[in-house]
Amino acid sequence: MKEKNIFKIHKAFNMHESCSECGFKYMMEPSFFYGAMYVNYALTVGIGVITFAFGSLLFSLTFLESFGSIIIMLLLTAPVTIRLSRIIWINLFVNYNASTKQN
Repeated sequence: MKEKNIFKIHKAFNMHESCSECGFKYMMEPSFFYGAMYVNYALTVGIGVITFAFGSLLFSLTFLESFGSIIIMLLLTAPVTIRLSRIIWINLFVNYNASTKQN
């Protein structure tokens, strides 16, 4: 990612064109990272279920209070899940090889 600070949401999708170490082109095909939306969906569903479980079981929150806590958790974890979903998505298709260097 170009932006190191994960909390600058407006720059969260800015990526380098290629790897500085090996020259690997990140965007292998047009709209390659659209698939990361599915990974992000799975991550946010997991966060929502865990938040609901903790809220209702440990803190005895009502349904609306649990819903509010889920919204807050998803907003707080959005910068992390955006980046993590892209990392997971590209690692499904590309294996890292440390010995490959740019000529």
